[in-house]
Amino acid sequence: MTAPARGDDPAALRDLALGIGREAALLARSMRLSGVDVAATKSSAVDVVTEADRAVEELVRRRISEHRPDDAVLGEEGDDHPGTSGLRWVVDPIDGTVNYLYGLPDCAVSLAVEREGTGERGGTVVAGAVVGIGSDVEYAAALGHGATRDGERLRVRTTPPLAERLVLTGFGYRHDVRAHQARCVAALLPSVRDIRRMGSCALDLCHVAE
Repeated sequence: MTAPARGDDPAALRDLALGIGREAALLARSMRLSGVDVAATKSSAVDVVTEADRAVEELVRRRISEHRPDDAVLGEEGDDHPGTSGLRWVVDPIDGTVNYLYGLPDCAVSLAVEREGTGERGGTVVAGAVVGIGSDVEYAAALGHGATRDGERLRVRTTPPLAERLVLTGFGYRHDVRAHQARCVAALLPSVRDIRRMGSCALDLCHVAE
C-alpha cells in the first residue's frame, strides 16, 4: 500500500509518485492484454487517445486526491484540478500512446510534482517518477536526493565528442512541423554516432539522465 506523503518533502512525494505510477502501469498492462482501440484524436489524426489513457489518468487522479486532496493536478485527458497546497501534479497517463497501441514496449506512466513559483521560470519540479508499461523499468527522482533507475543511483557520464553521441529525438504531429524536423535530422545525422526515435519522451529523458 502506498504511504501518504505529508507536507512537501521531496523524498516522500517521490515515493508516493512511484507507488501511484506502479499501480497505474499495472492497470495499463492489464488493459493492453484485453486489446486497445483508439478512443479519440488530439492535434492530428496520428495523435491518438485510447480508453486506457483515460482510465489510467482517472486512477492516478483518484489516488492523488485520496493522499493529497489539496494538491493541484494537470493531466492530459481530464480537466485541470486547482489546489491550495502550493504543489501541482503533472500527469501523462501513457507517454508513448502510439507504441502502447501497437504493443511496442517503449511507453510509460509519467508523474511529476511541481512547487509553485513566480517569475519567468515558474515552478520547480521537486519529485517525479516514470514507470514502464511495456517493461519493468522504474525511474524516480527527488530534489536534493538525486535520481535512480530501479533503485540504483544515476550518474551522467562525461561528455563525449560530437561524433560519438547517440541522439534521442521525437517528432511532432503536425505535417509542417514534421517536415521541418525531418530536415533537421537529415542535417544532424552525418555528424553524430546515430539517431534513435523510440516514441516516449519521458523514457527518452530518463535515458539521457542515465
